[in-house]
Amino acid sequence: MNGLSLRGRALYVDDADTLVVADLHVGRDESSNVELPLGEQSDLRERLRGHLDHFQPESVVFAGDTLHAHGAASAASVRRLRELAATCRERGADPVFVAGNHDGNLNDLRIEDVRVEYAVEQGDDASTAGGTVVCHGHESLARDADRYVVGHDHPTIEIEGVRHPCVLFGPGAYRGSDVVMLPAFSRLAPGVVVNGMRSKEFQSPLVTDADLFRPIVYDGNASEALAFPPLGEFRELL
Repeated sequence: MNGLSLRGRALYVDDADTLVVADLHVGRDESSNVELPLGEQSDLRERLRGHLDHFQPESVVFAGDTLHAHGAASAASVRRLRELAATCRERGADPVFVAGNHDGNLNDLRIEDVRVEYAVEQGDDASTAGGTVVCHGHESLARDADRYVVGHDHPTIEIEGVRHPCVLFGPGAYRGSDVVMLPAFSRLAPGVVVNGMRSKEFQSPLVTDADLFRPIVYDGNASEALAFPPLGEFRELL
């Protein structure tokens, strides 16, 4: 993945000085059937701060499903979202929100401008093709790009019974362009095990040939990304 740096569940686009995170699902803890709070906001905020301090990006793009509720967001979720935007600004980064399928009323919250997709190198200049475009990945795209960064499917791989959040990298996988699918930034989302998945089992229309996608897992202990064979080969090793 030339020009990209993986750290935890976040991706840094080197040339654009942009951090990308997807699927925060703010408010998921409110919908969980537990008596004690799950610490969702402090976990999201502290891990976001860690990536901001490490990369010191100019911009942070939230690549869809920043909210969990399909309908109106709760007052607590709105407050948490504003806190995350403020965390970006405190570290000198501009927050950019891209709408996902869970973000139906994100435009109504008046936190930031909300985009359908965002070209990181051009700052959302829709007249310019190429470069890296961030979108949620739940819909087909008309815009041409060299690389699409998406979320939506919450990919994980399972090794010896343990799930590991992973990036899926598909070189030339969508209309000849690269696709990079991020794991859910929320740790409350269990993730979908992709080890044996076929194309039709992915929700994103950008996955037209799952066999091309290579799982990449970030090893926090070694501070390095570990690349596995493409799913077409990986499936045969199971």
